[in-house]
Amino acid sequence: MRELAAGVTVITALGPQGPRGLTATAVCSVSADPPTLLVCVNRATEGHAAIVASRAFCVNVTAHEHRPLAEHFAGRGGLRGAERFAHGAWRRLVTGAPVLEDAIAAFDCRVMETMEWGTHTVFIGAVAATHAADPARPALVYRAGAFHAAG
Repeated sequence: MRELAAGVTVITALGPQGPRGLTATAVCSVSADPPTLLVCVNRATEGHAAIVASRAFCVNVTAHEHRPLAEHFAGRGGLRGAERFAHGAWRRLVTGAPVLEDAIAAFDCRVMETMEWGTHTVFIGAVAATHAADPARPALVYRAGAFHAAG
């Protein structure tokens, strides 16, 4: 699995305890019509609980320069909960989930369906709003246990 290169995203949600988020690579487009994404989130994370409570999430597609942010949201450095949002500039669109202002793209989604599999929940989300900032930048990817620039 370490050799399966994937784009790095920060998945966010606004739960009862405030904003929560995590770094994820298990994200993909399901349909263009209607626009739909799926994300796979470990049930042990704070972000999972926030998505379940709010029935919404935002997929923030990271650029290569977001590596430190992706590391924070992956739990490196010990930051938890809302502390992770001290890094980066955040706003909200339709669902209330935090949106990274300079993300390559952000997809604000409402949860339509869920499925539990192993340690994770697969959330299928209908895209309610989008945001993009300079999509020409190299994306951040993860492969072989390390972050790399794509492009």
